[in-house]
Amino acid sequence: MKQIRKKAKSRRRTTIFITGGVMSGVGKGVTTASIGALLKARGLKVTAVKIDPYLNVDPGTMNPIEHGEVFVTKDGLETDQDLGNYERFLDEDLGRINYMTSGSIFQTIINRERAMGYHGKTVEWVPDVPNEIIGRIKAAAEIADADVTIVEIGGTVGEYQNLLYLEACRMMRLENPGSVLIGLVSYLPVPGNLGEMKTKPTQYAARSLNAAGLQPDLIICRSAQPIDEPRKRKLSVSCNVASEDVIAAPDVASIYDVPLKLEVQNVAERIIAKLKLKKNKVDGKKWRELSARIKRSVKPVKIGVVGKYFSTGDFTLSDAYLSVLESIKHAAWHVGRKPEIVWLNSEGFEKDHADFNKQMKQLDGILIPGGFGSRGIEGKMMAIKYAREHKLPYLGLCYGMQLALVEIARNELNWKDANTTEINPETAHPVIHLMDEQEKKMEDKNYGGSMRLGDYPCVLKKGTKTRQLYREEIVRERHRHRYEANPMYREDFESKGVVFSGLSPDNKLAEIIELKNHPFFIASQFHPEFTSRPFRPNPLFLGFVKAAAQNKKR
Repeated sequence: MKQIRKKAKSRRRTTIFITGGVMSGVGKGVTTASIGALLKARGLKVTAVKIDPYLNVDPGTMNPIEHGEVFVTKDGLETDQDLGNYERFLDEDLGRINYMTSGSIFQTIINRERAMGYHGKTVEWVPDVPNEIIGRIKAAAEIADADVTIVEIGGTVGEYQNLLYLEACRMMRLENPGSVLIGLVSYLPVPGNLGEMKTKPTQYAARSLNAAGLQPDLIICRSAQPIDEPRKRKLSVSCNVASEDVIAAPDVASIYDVPLKLEVQNVAERIIAKLKLKKNKVDGKKWRELSARIKRSVKPVKIGVVGKYFSTGDFTLSDAYLSVLESIKHAAWHVGRKPEIVWLNSEGFEKDHADFNKQMKQLDGILIPGGFGSRGIEGKMMAIKYAREHKLPYLGLCYGMQLALVEIARNELNWKDANTTEINPETAHPVIHLMDEQEKKMEDKNYGGSMRLGDYPCVLKKGTKTRQLYREEIVRERHRHRYEANPMYREDFESKGVVFSGLSPDNKLAEIIELKNHPFFIASQFHPEFTSRPFRPNPLFLGFVKAAAQNKKR
């Protein structure tokens, strides 16, 4: 008897668009990630997409003070920092398909038109740009085989550059009624001179959505304090949403409390009902345990982060090192410590040595993150020298490894002119030099998306601290650099106690260094902060924070 093969049932795709109201920077990314975490806890397959409306192809060539951290995906795309939050909350790796900018969309459309991809037809703003956006969203859903794709649109609904993304949302909703949901994350101010929460700005944001042909299904109300019932009712009536779909999202001590705040308001159940998704048993145990662990971690460990991308006018911008900050927290909570981050401007060290020594003495550990350029590097090397000589735990990331080698070359090998060729191309001792593969790119001024990007394998040397931390022989970590440790000086450094504990499989690229006879002095060419998760701290951060906690005891 002939057997009949059943065709696999295709997964029903649904989409949630997260838009912003009133002002940017109020937590759309964390809200997107938290909703994704809640839906995943119900057994649904979830992926997330970030849309940035600027014309840059990616944020890789933007100043961190202008944009914040550049997060690098496993497959080597430079993206917005929100991709990092998505990965941390969903505990999954995302890729280049999960990120788009107006620049990348327009570039694709123009290249397609030049290659006759439109077969001689007129290319128009609508529908061709929204169709490209929709195609990318659908591709992300297919690659992840997702039940739910959560799409965050950067900025706010009232911005001109977001009209095409809202149009894509409208077209998707028209094409698939009942399969597209819209969330509006809006800020409700409490003016100090009034002392009353105001809903009018959010009402205007909802009407801006209405003007684009869209109606919000959920309004997530960001504010310093929870929204009360009278204002819930006011937004319900004015914005045409049910009162239970007006969600309180007040400030919290930790972003990892946000899923629990949304959970008690049945946000996931409301979404599942609206999208007619399958109901599954809820497994939120790990989020409750994480929240409890954070609250139990009261004994402090003080970590100094030495950088230069902190100040914007009169304000401190921690977003430039967001993944580093989160990775320190993950590790600290894992060992039951409360992380205290001290932001140290390396340029200030160069001007005030007395203040430098005072700052160093209060720390349990020093971390130098990635960076570029000459500004502030002498101050960073002062901090590295202090950590090396005073046995203070040190973790260097990317530039933090390169400058550690420069410092050791100058002060231990006595090569006073030692440098990286990024700063001094004519140095007699180029202990850090441009990678061979990068030379032609620099000659051609090919700067965008051309660094060594994405994850690469690293072979760990037996008997080293690094091998003990990872407990594996080969690991994969993410990179973002053009310069490398010059292999011709490897033996010179080894004579001064430097151990090259991690190398590329061909032994050419120094991936990790550590110092002998030091409680913890480890630096990596890669960026371990991109793979740290709240439930699985990166081994290098975990070892560093443990050493810092031991240093506090000493």
